[in-house]
Amino acid sequence: MLAKRIIPCLDIRNGRVVKGVKFLALKDAGDPVACAAAYDKGGADELVFLDITASHESRGIVENVVKKVAATISIPFSVGGGLSDVDSIRAVLRAGADKVSLNTSAVKDPEFVTKAAERFGNQCIIVAIDAKRHGKNWHVYTHGGRNDSGKDAIEWAREAERRGAGEILLTSMDRDGTEAGYDIELTAAVAGFVGIPVIASGGAGNLEHLKQAFLYSGCDAVLAASIFHFGTYTIKEAKEYLKKSNIPVRL
Repeated sequence: MLAKRIIPCLDIRNGRVVKGVKFLALKDAGDPVACAAAYDKGGADELVFLDITASHESRGIVENVVKKVAATISIPFSVGGGLSDVDSIRAVLRAGADKVSLNTSAVKDPEFVTKAAERFGNQCIIVAIDAKRHGKNWHVYTHGGRNDSGKDAIEWAREAERRGAGEILLTSMDRDGTEAGYDIELTAAVAGFVGIPVIASGGAGNLEHLKQAFLYSGCDAVLAASIFHFGTYTIKEAKEYLKKSNIPVRL
């Protein structure tokens, strides 16, 4: 059985790591290079770096920060935010990222996912889905959670897979930063409809939440920020807890 992954997320705004609640009320959480180095040393399986205002501000990712982070760590490193064409993806990969995360640009032009996967390989392309409940379904939001695209999250995940995405990064906007636990229903719904790995994101507040996500949602990895950024738990503590629960992890 493949090892489950623990992935800290660095949300970047104005060159600093921040963390909010439901994409709002952002608090400073440190320097991205220092945070990345600490997570690499602490046993994280991968790292995700999201420039959370790049799409909203219609600009590209700050490549010098990507280069500094990539030079500091040895674990796989994914970068997202404001990537709108093949050239911007190439620049981020050349700066040292192993994968890219596409959200707003992919929703606006689904063919972009196909082009990116054909050019760089499925293994490099993550489609990030920021989902918010609407009645019995979930809608996909873009521009850092500001705009409701009207797309159904499950259908979009299936289309993203067909177009060549290698992974889905699924964030519950309803749970983001609340520390109330992952949205198991949402994650299970998406994971049950796609054949590619799903990364659960939004809501981790304790180690039991990580365990529940792996046991009941069908996810392959969990993304977390608050519980690690502010020292509530270490990556090592999380992995040891999961191992005791017979969930395969890399120690």
